[in-house]
Amino acid sequence: MQVQVNGEAMELPAGATVAALVEKMALTGKRLAVEINEDIVPRSQHPMFALNDGDRVEVVHAIGGG
Repeated sequence: MQVQVNGEAMELPAGATVAALVEKMALTGKRLAVEINEDIVPRSQHPMFALNDGDRVEVVHAIGGG
């Protein structure tokens, strides 16, 4: 299936979860927010929240600074 991640097309296996996407992006364990089709997906739902073909995903990760 194909989804849009931060405006870029990405191919994922059917039934991929938000957690699988985060892992593919090498962001596991990072502080981040994930929005699917303009709705925030809480971190507690990442392992079970399945993506669908055509979903628009925004992933924003926090970067510390001074």
